[in-house]
Amino acid sequence: MADVQRTLSALSSPVRREILALIWDRDLPAGEIAAAFHVTAPTISQHLAVLRDAGLVTMEAHGTFRRYRARREVVRGLHANLWVDSSKWTPADDLPETNLAHARTALAVTASVDVDTDQPKTFNAFTDPVVYSRWLGVPVRIDDGRFACDMEFGTRVRGTYECVHPPDLIALRWDFDDDNTPVPGGEMTGYLRLSPNGAGCHVEVHQLVDTPEAADFMEIAWTLTLGRLKSGVVDASDPTIHTEARARRPKRRRSA
Repeated sequence: MADVQRTLSALSSPVRREILALIWDRDLPAGEIAAAFHVTAPTISQHLAVLRDAGLVTMEAHGTFRRYRARREVVRGLHANLWVDSSKWTPADDLPETNLAHARTALAVTASVDVDTDQPKTFNAFTDPVVYSRWLGVPVRIDDGRFACDMEFGTRVRGTYECVHPPDLIALRWDFDDDNTPVPGGEMTGYLRLSPNGAGCHVEVHQLVDTPEAADFMEIAWTLTLGRLKSGVVDASDPTIHTEARARRPKRRRSA
């Protein structure tokens, strides 16, 4: 239990969780890790020391460089021993965009929407961070296949584009941090498919889920996302049109 507590304590820091995500499937030198964050190099060194003490990363010396990599087997071992609070999957009820799309649940949650931009332009709306930020309403970062955004109500979304096949398919692994301490390595898999629909485009998401609670959350998450796409992608794709960023606001839980 002491080891588990030390591991959970190490994971309590959002910066340390992002470091683990950064080195989840590759080893990086400390300087490159530090360059990815808006904090000082000594601060990153302290975070790396905590992760090493908790057994969450390995370190190898190569000349004057120290390279770090996440110990995925240790992190994944936590999933079987931790109970995930169902409040992680409790969606908010004040999201009008969810009424613009439709969702159904089977082995996967399927959400879809028809938009007025053509297939290439719609595909670009998911791969160009500037356009993506304009229609989603919050800054989106895409770097070397990794994407991230912080929603205006506080949820932090992080993931990786595993496959990008223009102009019709994106496969992604992603997770989110929503007022809890998620265990890295538990990313969910989704498939984004785009097909021509007259002068516009049909967008369909197939999101794999494990539990009914996860399915409930994914229906809300994807209808919100696709609803914002439908209502904002035309203006977002035109750089001459000004779009407003969404103001920060608190989350509200669904009424019982």
